[in-house]
Formats: sequence, C-alpha cells, structure tokens
Amino acid sequence: MMSSPFPYSTLMVQGATSDAGKSTVVAALCRLLLREGVAVAPFKPQNMALNSAVTADGGEIGRAQALQAQAAGLAPHTDMNPILLKPSSDTGAQVIVHGKVRADMHARDYHRYKTVAMQAVLESYERLRAQYACVLVEGAGSPAEINLRDRDIANMGFAEAVDCPVILVADIDRGGVFAHIVGTLDCLSESECGRIVGFVINRFRGDIGLLQPGLDWLEQRTGKPVLAVLPYLHGLHLDAEDGVDAGQAVRGAFRIVVPAAPRISNHTDFDALRAHPDVDLRFVGPGQAIPPADLVILPGSKNTCGDLDWLKANGWSDYLHRHLRYGGKAIGICGGFQMLGRRVDDPQGIEGAPRSVDGFGLLDMETAMTAHKQLAQVGGHCAFDAAATVSGYEIHMGVSGGEALRRPAFVIDGRPEGARSADDRILGTYLHGIFDTPQALAALLRWAGLADAAPLDLAQLREQSLDRVADAARPLFDALCKLK
Repeated sequence: MMSSPFPYSTLMVQGATSDAGKSTVVAALCRLLLREGVAVAPFKPQNMALNSAVTADGGEIGRAQALQAQAAGLAPHTDMNPILLKPSSDTGAQVIVHGKVRADMHARDYHRYKTVAMQAVLESYERLRAQYACVLVEGAGSPAEINLRDRDIANMGFAEAVDCPVILVADIDRGGVFAHIVGTLDCLSESECGRIVGFVINRFRGDIGLLQPGLDWLEQRTGKPVLAVLPYLHGLHLDAEDGVDAGQAVRGAFRIVVPAAPRISNHTDFDALRAHPDVDLRFVGPGQAIPPADLVILPGSKNTCGDLDWLKANGWSDYLHRHLRYGGKAIGICGGFQMLGRRVDDPQGIEGAPRSVDGFGLLDMETAMTAHKQLAQVGGHCAFDAAATVSGYEIHMGVSGGEALRRPAFVIDGRPEGARSADDRILGTYLHGIFDTPQALAALLRWAGLADAAPLDLAQLREQSLDRVADAARPLFDALCKLK
C-alpha cells in the first residue's frame, strides 16, 4: 500500500443545504484516494432517497453510495449506507436497516427509533474502519436543521459520536452562499462548530477575482479557511441521489416521455436515455401537457397504487390508449409494469390502507402486493433479441401473474422475466437498469422504433465523469493534506 499525505482516517462531508454537492465531493475524494493507493470506503449513516441500488451482499442502499463505491474501486456493500429511508408518503417511509426492510414508520415513530438506528450506524462504521485506511462520510441535508438535532444520526450527531472532523460544502450556484455558511455555523453548538475544519464552495462559474473579497470576508468572519472553490461542471453523467432533474436539454429526434409521478423511484433507469444523442427524453409533471412521443415509459414507484391514481387524474390513461392506438410503444418498469395490468391488489396494506386499484388494462395480468421485497442483481438477454445481453437489478414488492407473462421481455438466469403484449407494442419488466448495458440499450431502442441508434456506454460515461470531478477536486485534496 502506497503512503499518502492525506491526514484523515475519517472525514465527514456535510452540506449547508440539501443538494449542495456532498455526494459528488465524497465521490471525487474517493477517486483521488484510490489514485493515491489508499484503501478508502464511502459511508452515509442515513439516506432518504427513492433511488437505490442492490449490493453484492443482497441488500439495498442509496445509489449515491453505490456510485461512491465505484469511485473507490469497490463493490457496493450495505455497510456503506446502513439506514435507508424510502418515503411512501409525506409523513411515512419504509425503513431499511443493513440493506433489509425493517418496518414502515411514521416520521414521529422513526424519530423515536433513531436511538436503535444509531447502533446499526455505528456497527457498520466500525466494520468499515477495521477494513479501510480511510472512511469518507456523507451527511444528509443540513446540520443546521434544529428540529432534527435531538437524536441526530445523520450529521453532527454522528460526527460527535465518532469524534471526526467535518468540511462544509455550500452551493454558490443557488445564491446566498455566504449566508448559507454563516447561518449554518450560527445554528451549531460550540463543539460542533469546532469540528468544521474548512469550507468548500461548489458549482462556481465566473471570475474568481470578483469572488475573492467574499472569501476573505468569510475567513475573517469565521476564522476557518475556504479549502477550495470547485467549478460548475457541465455534462456529468453521475447517478442522482433523489430528485428528478427535468431540465435535460433536447438532444435527438426520437421522443420519449416519462411521467414524473409523486413517488417515482429509481429514475436513474433513464440516465442512459437522457445521455443518448438520438433521444429527446422528457419528464412530465403535474399540470404539464403531455407531448407526442414515440415511446412512453412508466417508471418505478414507491407507492404503485397512489401513483396509479395520480396518473389517471393527470390524463395518462387516455393518453396511453391513444398513443398505442396511433402506433406508439410503451414500457413499464417495476411499479410501472404493475400498472400496465388489469388490477393491483394490496390486501395487506403494504403501501397504506388495504385496497385494490384498476390498472390500465394493457397487459393481461394482475399484481398482488406482498410484504417480501425481492432484491437481486441479475443478468441475461433480451427475449426478442438473444444476442443482446442485459444486466440489472430487482427491487420490488409484489407478485404478478397472468397470460401476458407467457411472452417474456427478458430471459434472466434461464427463466422468463417480464411480459410483452401480443402485438409487441408494450413491454413490461421488474428489472431496473435495463438501458445501462450498450447491447440492451440498442436492442430496446430498436424494439421501440429507433433503427441504427448510436452506440452509448453509460458505464464508460460514469467513469469519465468520476475522473472529471476528481480532477476538479484536486485543489481540495491538496488543501486537506496541508491542514495537518
């Protein structure tokens, strides 16, 4: 193992706001330490996100930690994100501990549960500390959330428990960066403030000379250094932790629309399509007109019945039937697959109150929600193109059955998976990540009507993006090395 000037065995990255760039900073530092020959692991005590990944040990963690593991040259592991919260409503969430579903809890109940959750967090952290020379920890939201300070396990509560230093990241692109930093410090206790070794100003674009007076003021006001000003990097292809970015620029002529339902999950399924030069993919939210499309994709959902109600209320039922009648095609992924059938039954109240909801009736099948969550990394090939290999992962609750499944979409480990309609206009699958491999992406686009699609390798784009953010973060790495 090479020696490294990096002085920390544990360093925590917290944000002055949500989406300040914590995940990207941790990923960048992981990649830089990997280049230095340092055994480094990412760690996020508590994550709240509907984008998740399946680990090699058969558990579920946030996708940001899976990306950070890739940056560190590691396979994702459940210890990297011991507590994952997947919201099913505005006040309730599925609580996942060490990769497995523990319970569905109301926000107040989970707040009381945090003392138990902290034990799981510390167990995972200690296991990582025993295996790796450095653990890079990502906070959640902001440490200045006073209402959540009691029993905090995600930010300063964790930092205090393990006695680790903290860097604070603030996003200048959203404005008010100095207020965000100073205001955050003002909300912290004396010991918490003492943990912050410096600031990172993220997503800067402009003349650094015009920013310098503000940096000088900030350092004089707080007595802490600005470790780095990181640039705004365009065109990155990195997994989003949660929120849907609907601002993707129009690219190609092949039009794809995806409804942005309230509980949309794993929208990272569409990253390859959004990056494709021949594709114009648009997320359509509430109150927005649904544009004409060549392909409609119904995404995964953390609340299938609730999102199905939302889709119907927002005109998607009529749109889908008209779209297919005039020659369009449709794909349903996971919860979206379930919606394509005749009915979704939830007799045990897995997603809320027990209920049954009529689906869109486009596939001859029915789905029953079950308490068991299917988690697996899988591989195989497209049933309609045996030469096109596919890899992905399953994260779903529910079992589907019916005649539609006799005509599968994929063959996974020798078994049929998913469904296709008799007229081959509709495809449904429980697999996430079906567009991530170049062969499957090309085959699915051909199936949907885009002949001679340009090749695209999402894994390569992610690697290139990780190298770009690492190169940009080198000044931060060097500044941290000089602190001790």
